[in-house]
Amino acid sequence: MPAEPAPGRVGRRAPAAADGRVTVAIITRDRAASLLRTLDALAALPERPPVIVVDNSRDDSTRRAVAGHPARVRLLRAAANTGALGRNLAVRHARTPYVAFSDDDSWWEPGSLARAADLLDRHPRLGLLAARTLVGDEAAEDPLNAVLAASPLPPEPDLPGRPVLGFLGCASVVRREAFLAAGGFHPLLFFGGEETLLAYDLAARNWGVAYEPALCARHHPEDHGRTGRSFLVRRNHVLTTCLRRPWPVALRAGAALARAAAAGAPGARRALRETLARLPATLARRDPLPPHVEHAARLLDRQRADGRPPVAAPRADQDDRADRDDRDEENAAP
Repeated sequence: MPAEPAPGRVGRRAPAAADGRVTVAIITRDRAASLLRTLDALAALPERPPVIVVDNSRDDSTRRAVAGHPARVRLLRAAANTGALGRNLAVRHARTPYVAFSDDDSWWEPGSLARAADLLDRHPRLGLLAARTLVGDEAAEDPLNAVLAASPLPPEPDLPGRPVLGFLGCASVVRREAFLAAGGFHPLLFFGGEETLLAYDLAARNWGVAYEPALCARHHPEDHGRTGRSFLVRRNHVLTTCLRRPWPVALRAGAALARAAAAGAPGARRALRETLARLPATLARRDPLPPHVEHAARLLDRQRADGRPPVAAPRADQDDRADRDDRDEENAAP
């Protein structure tokens, strides 16, 4: 005869065990309400991931907001605004083999983190998974989904999904070992289109970067105060080509920025000034891609020349976040 249930426990189920393979890393700045919405969504996931929040805020509002939250949150307070480098800090503090990135206005669909961990378990060369992104309450397809799905890079038998050399930062899962070996996000870029350089650096070390639409992130960007400026993305595109691509490619990118500045394109003059200010540090850190990665990058160049947008094309909300985060950057090249 089965034992009688213990008093007070009739009808209750034990909580599902945490997956234990993926940490979620978030960078935030002065957006406590948006962050709480993200933490609520993450706390409800069946994987019950630990969460590391890197707080770039100017006051204690984030700390007060997350205190006692049911998500398993570890809050790291940076001494200064870290931009995308806050993700590096979070990955260094993570204690799981894989790290998923969210922004303070994005989170993961139930089951996606477990599926990502399964794929990373099964494919030891896989360094980064790019996920499908759905935007807003209407779950609209982010335009980048179609770009990633149409990647011209040939399939690789030891990788899942579609090989790519770009991704959306808030919809990606990395192998911690690979991310740290590649150096994480580059300090020269700070914020704005920083994903391409990391994809290059992973591929240069023979780590795979793949798009897998079975993984899904939800993105709910705020809808106010957007200027649409893109100077950081313009600047960082030129810096990335100078750091990793052959000189003819870098010179064409620089010339295109100079023409845009001369024509008065929004943000182009500032982008040109900041590119020139960072050029000495960029040249000192130049490390061209190995031939097989440069070949892949040229396939993507041809995709762009055919009139299709580049993989990891910047979006308006990314540009606006870059503008906001750049206000305290102090414009200092490392």
